[in-house]
Amino acid sequence: MKSSRRKFLNTAAMTAAGVALTPWESLAGSVLETRAAPKHKGLLFDASDIPRIRETIKHPRFAPYWKSIVEANLEADTKFLRTELRLNNHVVDFMRARQILERTSFVYRITGNKSHLEVARFAIDRILEYKKWDYFLEGGTHVFGLQRAPEATIAMSFAREWLDDVLSAELKSEMEKQIAEKGAPACYRSLYGMKYPDRVRGWGFDPESDYEYKIVDMKRWPLILNATNLKVIPICGLGIAGCMFYDKHPQAPQWLALALQSAKAFAPMFGPDGCYDEGVSYWGYTALHLAIFIEVLNRKLGQDERGLINFPGTIKYGLQMSMATAEKKDDCVNFGDASVVGDVSVAAWVARKHRDATAQFVATSIGEVKTHYGLIWYDSNVQAKKPGAELYDVRFSNDIVVSRTGWGSNDSVVGLRSGGPANHEHADRNSVVFKAYGERLLHDPLKAAYPYTLPHWVLRLTEAHTAVLINGKGHQYHDGHEGTNASWAEAKVVHYEPSAKHLVVTSDATEAYHLVDPDVQLVRRTVVFLKPDILLLFDRIKLGAAKAKVQLRYQVYNADEKGESEIKGTAFTIKRPLATLQAKTAASTPLSLKSGFHAVPKDIGIYPYVEAEAGESLDHWIVTAMTAQQTAEAQGSVDISSSGSTVTVKVQHNGQSKNVTINVAEDLPTIVIS
Repeated sequence: MKSSRRKFLNTAAMTAAGVALTPWESLAGSVLETRAAPKHKGLLFDASDIPRIRETIKHPRFAPYWKSIVEANLEADTKFLRTELRLNNHVVDFMRARQILERTSFVYRITGNKSHLEVARFAIDRILEYKKWDYFLEGGTHVFGLQRAPEATIAMSFAREWLDDVLSAELKSEMEKQIAEKGAPACYRSLYGMKYPDRVRGWGFDPESDYEYKIVDMKRWPLILNATNLKVIPICGLGIAGCMFYDKHPQAPQWLALALQSAKAFAPMFGPDGCYDEGVSYWGYTALHLAIFIEVLNRKLGQDERGLINFPGTIKYGLQMSMATAEKKDDCVNFGDASVVGDVSVAAWVARKHRDATAQFVATSIGEVKTHYGLIWYDSNVQAKKPGAELYDVRFSNDIVVSRTGWGSNDSVVGLRSGGPANHEHADRNSVVFKAYGERLLHDPLKAAYPYTLPHWVLRLTEAHTAVLINGKGHQYHDGHEGTNASWAEAKVVHYEPSAKHLVVTSDATEAYHLVDPDVQLVRRTVVFLKPDILLLFDRIKLGAAKAKVQLRYQVYNADEKGESEIKGTAFTIKRPLATLQAKTAASTPLSLKSGFHAVPKDIGIYPYVEAEAGESLDHWIVTAMTAQQTAEAQGSVDISSSGSTVTVKVQHNGQSKNVTINVAEDLPTIVIS
């Protein structure tokens, strides 16, 4: 029997006292002192905004996404909801039901289309049928939510508002009841556990869930997740519930207080310049949910938290980590688990709120539009401005370095992975990616496994990156038993010299390798990028007592099975359909080259690489001199010579004639370009 409005509020008060929030949870935070709140404002937009949104959906940038949701296969949605949805499957089925609800309720609000309304109602009914809104339990009893419960709370809250005029009072009351009992408390419990990890009574998987990989050790998750994107989603869900129920539910002010306190505690995960350690694919998702919460808070309670992080700076981070190729317009500098720039809807919010021309450029030109939030926030009165050379070179505050010649697919991009640990990272310190003429030419493999039991976990390791191995071993990394969390590996940029014509940067990863082999004394990589298409790597490795061989890996992009390599002596070529990379190598000890493939099943992918191996020594230097060229054009000439402590690289390529000298005796090499 479904609750009446009066019964809902009475039940909610009792729930807050004894079921949804246990006594120790009531200690978190004080009630917010709100400012004068706007009256009767919608969570994200008002009826008066709908004509503007209807104009936005005609914009060439937003029209394809709008077409995809307004023309979605409602028959398939209905079939899934009626016969395929499993009430103990949250990872796939609950998520899909929530996604169906989001788009159909939004489409109905903008168009009044009754077909979308009927599917939205059905999605609501099926979500309400779930006994729990997430598949994690604390103490084997209480649900805590990391993605599914928060996302459902968000979707149901917006649907409750957008469908207000067409849903029955009974259904709206039940939606509110379940948001307050299955959604908000699960979000609260997650955030409380991250705030007070010593009070957590054991996080684990729900035994009733059909989730396949219940192998992860979650003992330290309250600590680990406190610095990941999985904190921001419950912040957003709890914050929206707190705003929506602020004057209706006795616990809502406390929900809101914890959400805001948690958001402020999380904010330093973004660097002062706006960079984000988990990688650009997780950046947009994380920044978006902060923006959603901040927007709802401002609209409903009049509180302005736009300064929570450097929002204009974080949009520049997304832009500078983009790396469009001929194959993928939303490709990215994909360090860690990142794979694409992804959705950039948050850029539309930043452009609107900060009148930011660069953010408007990103909102309309970079990455993809994959959510309705961009359509809601886009403001055509903000002029977009394509950034110039002032943003081509960057050393982020987390020590990742990116250099480029422009924003198009034919422009060149070099990325160097220095810096410290982060969730979703790989064992990739000092690894390099290089894109030119529309192609990835030095690659960082995609699709690494999340569960450590799967064979493509190997793609997370140093050997699967364009990086250094010492006696076949990479630097320190964890074994995956706790998930894809951070390692202990550190690297640091010790020299950074950008200019309009070139970049010289040196990164020290000694500590990361020393954790594996205490005899390691020095591991440094210097990158010299002669724009637009000449790249030099200088690697210096020193051991203490025992001589070692050193290997350098160069990864070949082959997702389309069109990547090839060819070796001739100490030179090699990487071939892609639109471009080739010509490379010559030299070292302080005899050097040999070979090619190979990572031990990954072919149904997952074929991952080739080239390896250069230098003979045993206590002190290694290795030079790799590379030129990139369009397939139909001839490569230039490269010559590497050494005399005493000086290595000279002479390059003639595409109209450039350059001499680069390297003092190989110095731990921080002097580089002279002439």
